[in-house]
Order: sequence, then C-alpha cells, then structure tokens
Amino acid sequence: MASRVANISVDAHDPIAQARWWEQVVDDFHMVPEGVWSEDDAELLGPGGRSLEFLRVPDAKTVKNRMHLCLRPVGTTVDAEVERIVALGASVVDDRRSLEDGGWVVLGDPEGNEFCVLGTSAEDAGIEPA
Repeated sequence: MASRVANISVDAHDPIAQARWWEQVVDDFHMVPEGVWSEDDAELLGPGGRSLEFLRVPDAKTVKNRMHLCLRPVGTTVDAEVERIVALGASVVDDRRSLEDGGWVVLGDPEGNEFCVLGTSAEDAGIEPA
C-alpha cells in the first residue's frame, strides 16, 4: 500500500489573490468555479484531481519554506520562464543556473513563498530549443 498526493496547501494572507497569481504561473491548474472558494480558502484544480489549496493564515512567512514546488518550463527555456514569472510579480531569491547539472532559480511568489524553476531537460542536455 502507498499514498498519493491529493493536494498541496499553501498558507496565505490573501488566498484568492494567491490562487489567481499561481493560475497564471502553472498551466495545468485552474481556479475552481466562483462560489466554491471563500476569502479563507481558494483552490486550483490540476491533473488527476490534485489541487493547490491556498489557506488564510494570520501570521506572516518568516523563514525559508521547509517544502516547496519545483516547476519545469514547457515549450520554453528556463531563462524565458523566469523572466515571465518575475514579470507576473515573483522575486528572485537565489539564482543557481551556473551549476554543472543545469541548475535552477529559486523565486518567491507575491507573499514570499519560495519555489524553483528547473532547467528543462533539453537545456540540461545542452540542446537549444527550436
């Protein structure tokens, strides 16, 4: 027997704004219909019935996340994807693209929650996108 991930929960001051922001970042998760979410809980539905859930909490983020999402760009380069996400309001926390294994970039969402954008498989192999 084993377990499967049903959802990933993210603490937020403004769950609706966070869900709407993340919906612009990930292409395979979408807001549940209005009326299903509230000011205290907003949700993005994804593949296989999995979801990203944003829950209102009163306390601010103060230290590094103990768990985070790692995103892999689809149909673009890591550089272009980082630029796109930063233009949406993310901040660069740490740039690790110079590492031998292709590296990654640690970003912070509008409320400071860290996540990574990984080099694409093609980039990791040194193949330029068409």
